[in-house]
Amino acid sequence: MVAGYREKVFAIIGVKVYAAGLYANQSILNSLNAWKGRSTTATQEGSSLFSSIFRSPSEKSLQIVLVRDVDGKTFWDALNDAISPRIKSPTPVDESALSTFRSIFQGQPLKKGTFIFLTWPDPSKMLVCISSDGLPSGVDAEIESENVAFALFDVFFGDTPVSPSLKASVLNGLESILK
Repeated sequence: MVAGYREKVFAIIGVKVYAAGLYANQSILNSLNAWKGRSTTATQEGSSLFSSIFRSPSEKSLQIVLVRDVDGKTFWDALNDAISPRIKSPTPVDESALSTFRSIFQGQPLKKGTFIFLTWPDPSKMLVCISSDGLPSGVDAEIESENVAFALFDVFFGDTPVSPSLKASVLNGLESILK
C-alpha cells in the first residue's frame, strides 16, 4: 500500500479533503515485469505504467478516508467534474454506470473518517463500498463500464491526477519494489 492526499485550494489556502492509498494484490507484480530495472525517469513518464496496473487481471483497490466533512453531492460533483471529461463519447452503458455511481453519493452525508473503497476486480468492473463507522461490510454499488472504471482510475493515476502526491507516492513505492 502506498498513500497520498487530495488537497483543494480555497482562496489561496490549501485544505486536505481526503487521504488515499492504493492496495494491490501481490500478483500484480507479474504484469509489471516489463518495468523492472527501468530508471525513475522512464517509470514516471506518461501513464503507461498505471495503464498496465489498471489492465492487470489482479485486483486493486483505492481506499479513501475523508479528513473533513463533505456532503455526498459535493463529493460526487467533484468526481464527476474529473471523470466526465475523460470519457470522450459516453455509451448508454457508461451513462447508466455514471448514474449508478452518482446515486450512491447523492443525499449522503460523508463525515470525517468515512471510508470509501473503490475496487477494480478486473478492468471492466468497479465495486464501491462506503462506511462512516469503520471498514465497509458490503458493496454499495457495482459499476460495470470499462470506460467509467478506467476514467476514475485515470483521475488518480493519469497524466493530470487530482492528487499528484498520491501518484508520486505510488510511483516511489513501485520503484522500490521493481528494482
